[in-house]
Amino acid sequence: MACVYIPVQNSEEEVRVALDQLPRDATDILDILKAEQAPLHLWLIIAREYFKQGKIEQFRQILEEGSSPEIDEYYADVRYERIAILNALGAYYSYLGKIETKQREKEEHFILATQYYNKASRIDMHEPSTWIGKGQLLLAKGDVDQAFAAFKIVLDGDRDNIPALLGQACVEFNRGKFSSSLEMYKRVLQVYPGCPAAVRLGIGLCRYKLGQFERAKQAFERLDPENVEALVALGIVDLQSNEASGIRGAMEKMRRAFDIYPYCATALNYLANHFFFTGQHFLVEQLTETALAATTHGATRAHSYYNLARSYHSKGDYEKAGLYYMASAVAHIYLQLNQTTKAHEALKKAIRIDPRDPEAFLDLGELLISTDSGAALDAFKSARNLLKKSNEEVSIELLNNIGVLHFERGEFELALQTFKEALGDGIWLKLIDTEPQSDSIEGLHPDPIRKALYQPIDSSLAGRKYKDMQLFHNLENDGISVDLPWDKITTLSNLARLFEQLHKTETASLLYRLILFKFPEYVDAYLRLAAIAKSRNNIQLSIELIHDALQVDDKNPDALCMLGDLELKNDDWLKAKDTFRAAKDASNGKDSYATLCLGNWNYFAAVRSEKRAPKLEATHLEKAKELYTKVLVEHPANMYAANGAGVVLAEKGQFDIAKELFTQVQEAASGSVFVQMPDVWINLAHVHFAQGNFSLAIKMYQNCLRKFYYNTDNQILLYLARTHYEAEQWQDCKKTLLKAIHLAPSNYTLRFDTGVTLQKFSASTLQKTKRTVDEVRATVAELKNAVRVFSQLSAASNLQFHGFDEKKIETHVGYCKHLLEAAKVHCDAAELEDQQNRHRLELARQAAIREEESRLAEEQKKVKLEKRKQEDELKKVMQQEQHLERIKEHWKSSGSKRKDRVQSGDEDGAQGERRRRKGSSKKRKRDKKTETHMDDQDEYEDDNANTNYYEPDNQVNNQVNDDDDPQDLLAAAGLEDSDADDDPAAPSSNTGRRIRGWSESEDDEPEKRPPSSSPVRDNSVDMQLSDGD
Repeated sequence: MACVYIPVQNSEEEVRVALDQLPRDATDILDILKAEQAPLHLWLIIAREYFKQGKIEQFRQILEEGSSPEIDEYYADVRYERIAILNALGAYYSYLGKIETKQREKEEHFILATQYYNKASRIDMHEPSTWIGKGQLLLAKGDVDQAFAAFKIVLDGDRDNIPALLGQACVEFNRGKFSSSLEMYKRVLQVYPGCPAAVRLGIGLCRYKLGQFERAKQAFERLDPENVEALVALGIVDLQSNEASGIRGAMEKMRRAFDIYPYCATALNYLANHFFFTGQHFLVEQLTETALAATTHGATRAHSYYNLARSYHSKGDYEKAGLYYMASAVAHIYLQLNQTTKAHEALKKAIRIDPRDPEAFLDLGELLISTDSGAALDAFKSARNLLKKSNEEVSIELLNNIGVLHFERGEFELALQTFKEALGDGIWLKLIDTEPQSDSIEGLHPDPIRKALYQPIDSSLAGRKYKDMQLFHNLENDGISVDLPWDKITTLSNLARLFEQLHKTETASLLYRLILFKFPEYVDAYLRLAAIAKSRNNIQLSIELIHDALQVDDKNPDALCMLGDLELKNDDWLKAKDTFRAAKDASNGKDSYATLCLGNWNYFAAVRSEKRAPKLEATHLEKAKELYTKVLVEHPANMYAANGAGVVLAEKGQFDIAKELFTQVQEAASGSVFVQMPDVWINLAHVHFAQGNFSLAIKMYQNCLRKFYYNTDNQILLYLARTHYEAEQWQDCKKTLLKAIHLAPSNYTLRFDTGVTLQKFSASTLQKTKRTVDEVRATVAELKNAVRVFSQLSAASNLQFHGFDEKKIETHVGYCKHLLEAAKVHCDAAELEDQQNRHRLELARQAAIREEESRLAEEQKKVKLEKRKQEDELKKVMQQEQHLERIKEHWKSSGSKRKDRVQSGDEDGAQGERRRRKGSSKKRKRDKKTETHMDDQDEYEDDNANTNYYEPDNQVNNQVNDDDDPQDLLAAAGLEDSDADDDPAAPSSNTGRRIRGWSESEDDEPEKRPPSSSPVRDNSVDMQLSDGD
């Protein structure tokens, strides 16, 4: 059972709340949460659990209490949870607005959702979840372009954000870009393979729209069999087969979808269509009326009206049938245009004529162009295709409208192709496609147009080339036609505007000059050339071009407003005010831009740095606010007026309201291709700076620089440097100022600010209680740089380059020199301390080295001992193996020698027998000692035989030769002479002595053994006698 524990204040106890047993009255829980000042994430958990249980009122009650001002004040340091609560409320009201069928209640829900999301944005402008919620809200409201911008902001920061990718995929699908939408859905699956299966619904719909019916069917079949949308989609795919089995299967799926959810409008319409063909008109009317009550989607309602119309038509009720036929065509138009007369009349014509008539689509496109650019573009394309199929000429006006819609949607390549198709062949194509070539190619294939375009001109005239028409006179003199039909002027002007958007201003200026060469009264071309000159900071040429336009139409409000802006830029305040008033009078006060320009004039007059009077400043600010409000009353969607109103509120110190206004303007501007409003980004950053939110201000300045100025605007860099300065980020401030100086080297204000920054950085470093020698050295270097900067400014002030007070600069120089002297003392102390630290570190390092060497020597000693021990063990093992090998060899050799001794013994025995026979008379008894010796010898021989003959062969087996001494022969036969035994000089062999020694070392009375008849024993006796001799 899931539970949450609410900590009790000033205690270690906790309140246990079982989530499956939440009280029906949420007030009890709220009392505990507020009394114990519970963390906000617990509020979210409990509210979410109420929502899961279907207790929506309790869910809303907890979240609304959690977003109250008292909670905001107490939990001011908690950012994420407060944002999560506000976003949850925004999502809730977005959902209510999406499913609401009554327009008034729908708008109220959407307004509440917008308020909650804006409040979350004020806490953290860059929170991705807030932008995703705003995108979902805008998508529910049908504002596809702004929804695209909201999701894009999230994806720019995190390209793998799943909710933003899904939102972007929905936007692309609604725009008709099914391939792009499909890629987005695929990417979601790649980033998060475990995403819900409903994502495949989008993949299937994209496949279906692209004509890939089989693959779409596969995607739908992967979904839950009880998924209503998947069942309806599979039914629609089956209907594409136009076979009886497919139609039966499709209707079966529609019936299942109806059983699961009886209010699915699409399933109701298809079932109604089926029952119409079966003649069951009662069911047709019942189903379509239910579908109409269940949806507000224009195309779905049109389908329902069409089913009703056919049913009444087949029954003969032509009056009702006509009404429903009409409603079928204009249902979604009425919602957008409040059932205007123009819409009614245009679509009456569409009903009367053949649906294949392109004029009907042209009227429909004209009707939708101000409310739904995507639908208008589809209508115009359908008209163009029908005209081409019938081999009719496609008008320039139709192609121009298609190109403009592509341009507004940011599809510049398609717009360029359409404009070229509308213009056809002409001099403009050569002006567009002509580019400079190398001299060799130019010499081989001379082109008069290229030669005229790229011929060198006087440098004094280069700045005034936007008024130069000599090029076209030269082309005419060369016999090249520069004709421009009057019906192509607007399209050519739109093409030039497209090149401006693509930053090809030279090509655009050529096309504008071509228009003015043939039609000098075309005021818009003068104004666009003036705008190009202004963007290049050529103010004087821009003013001259506007005066040329005013010579054609001196009451043109656009020209007067542009002139007033330039005069204001030139600091000509009185002229600018008169010009703006003239622009307002020229339009009888109906030109909102002229009113807006007057509001800007009053604001700038209030904030001028010189001669600021509090009363006059308040008067100008109030007048500016009044003018901005007047514009907003007449045009609530005017972003410039809203921005101006926010600026006035910020000047009055009402930062929260101003920030909310700026946030709404920023969101609105992000969804438009044509509106580029860097001012609102700068104003938001200013508000964050004024409130002390330096980190947010820095982000806003950096985003504005990157988005609109490619990081090259020195004024915004100055704003950014000031924010770093106030945040005490001295190094970042210095880097920013150095970059600004690189962009504007003649701006001495930037240099002065750099010197002040270096001075402040040095002072703050010296004030630290602990400083490293590197920091002190850096301080000395920065102080020297500061002295050099201030000295340069002091020298320049004599020339009155920048207007700085020389005494003030000298004060800075003196202070920096004072700090420099103090820094030297600190530097010496820091260096001494650093030397001591280095000495201590060196001693510690040497001690560590000695310890390491000792440890290594000990390890090496252990290794050597271990190695020696292993070598000794290995040597012993090898000796044992060698000894074993010798024993084995000895065994092998001793066996063969025993056989030889047996044979020799037999021969010696025969010879002794013959001798005994010859000398039997001389036979005598053996000496007792000799017998004892023989017995000992016999015993030793037996023992020696049992020990496997460990003695070498040359000591064991001494055979008797034919040349032996006679005494030896007698001794061998047991008949030796007793006198010979007593002879001290008688020789004795080493073997005999060794055997005797071994024998005498045995027991004093060895055990007498019986004689053995074995060949080994006999051989041993013979060997003893021979040795004894």
